[in-house]
Amino acid sequence: MAEHTPETAVSEETATKESVKQRIFFVVLVATMGALAFGYDTGIISGALPFMSAAPAEGGLGLTSFTEGLVSSALIFGAAIGSFLSGYFSDRFGRRLTLRSLSVLFIAGALGTALAPTVPVMVGMRFLLGVAVGGGSSTVPVFIAEIAGPKRRAPLVSRNELMIVSGQLIAYIASTLMSYLLHDPHIWRYMLALAMVPGVLLFLGTFFVPASPHWLVSGGRFKEAKKILKTLRETPREVRKELAEMKKQEKASRQGPPVRELLREKWVIRLLLTGMGLGFVAQFTGVNAFMYYTPIILKTTGLGTNASIAATIGNGIVSVLATLAGIWAVSRFGRRRLLLTGLCFVIAAQLSLGMVLTLLPQNLTQSYLALACILVFLFFMQMFVSPIYWLLMSELFPMQIRGVLTGTAVSFQWICNATVAFLFPLTLSMIGTYTFFIFVAINIISLLFVFFMLPETKGKSLEEIESMMRAKYGESEAETAQA
Repeated sequence: MAEHTPETAVSEETATKESVKQRIFFVVLVATMGALAFGYDTGIISGALPFMSAAPAEGGLGLTSFTEGLVSSALIFGAAIGSFLSGYFSDRFGRRLTLRSLSVLFIAGALGTALAPTVPVMVGMRFLLGVAVGGGSSTVPVFIAEIAGPKRRAPLVSRNELMIVSGQLIAYIASTLMSYLLHDPHIWRYMLALAMVPGVLLFLGTFFVPASPHWLVSGGRFKEAKKILKTLRETPREVRKELAEMKKQEKASRQGPPVRELLREKWVIRLLLTGMGLGFVAQFTGVNAFMYYTPIILKTTGLGTNASIAATIGNGIVSVLATLAGIWAVSRFGRRRLLLTGLCFVIAAQLSLGMVLTLLPQNLTQSYLALACILVFLFFMQMFVSPIYWLLMSELFPMQIRGVLTGTAVSFQWICNATVAFLFPLTLSMIGTYTFFIFVAINIISLLFVFFMLPETKGKSLEEIESMMRAKYGESEAETAQA
């Protein structure tokens, strides 16, 4: 009979930790296939549009400026609706089933856009793809947060942002390589068809990942939740503590007001407005003005078309590196501190870009300095702002209506995205480079909003965050009413 020494006990504990890490890593990998598809679908259109704009006889769809805008924006408007609807679906039927359903939409949308014979069909399929993108953007962070636990939540939810920017980088590289290697008028169809791959992986993966234990507890399925928690936590003590907190929260939810009344409580409304405000903060930094329109910005400096398009790959590389740095930072520093720091650098980069474009003459020096300002902006945006936004969307809202509130807040973020994407080229054509000084003013307001409105959530379980929010905002509002 083998002797059970302290050394073997340590090795068994280590093995358990490693197996837990591997299981959680697999769940996160599967879930973030939705984020990868999100990134690829939003990034590939910039490479596909020039080929889609060719005449039908030459393999394109004969897009005009108006229909180009329709094709590009259809996904964004679909995403706004998808993120809102998926919130209800996710609370009603669970995160896992929601992701499986969204994977079917990803596959159908990708196949539909690749085979679209006419512009109306293309717009419809892009809208369908947008529903999947929006649904994934609100469901994936919540699912990861509920699976990961308090210790791992921050870096693992931040991998959602990593997969988004990785999908965009893959799209930029794929479109560039195809444009050089494939001399086929239907090349844009191949670009769009590739979006099926992460959708298929997400669909298959959902059959091998567990349901969210938090969602199970909210439905009174305690035994199933405990069984799943045992495979996702390192010690029985962690399982007991987390399950006890979830049961306590579930009991409070049952004894508290029903969902319709809860949605009218002032502390819940405040959290929803904070979440929507954060969507405004994230989008009105102007990040997607750079992701969508960097070539247009650089061409105003006199840089050639090919060089301007190649710079988009630089955007993707910087975004991936910055997100990796953000995953490291988010485990070590508070959400408020990182978001405030990021906004300060964003303001400085926007101010510098405006001055470079306004004060310097059009030459190669101006082009390089403008590109440097854009890359600095993107580095701090993707390191400090974007990952924190998605992390907070998974943390801020109460369990009973987490899906609905997350979906609503993320839907508003997509509306802000569409607004910036629509208004930026118009504003740039009307007032030129002074557009970037408008962004500076907006971001200063955003900085003040974060400073005064955002609570700190680092180091707390989802149940502790909910209790803190209810106590901080619910009681203060009640006291105000009494006064």
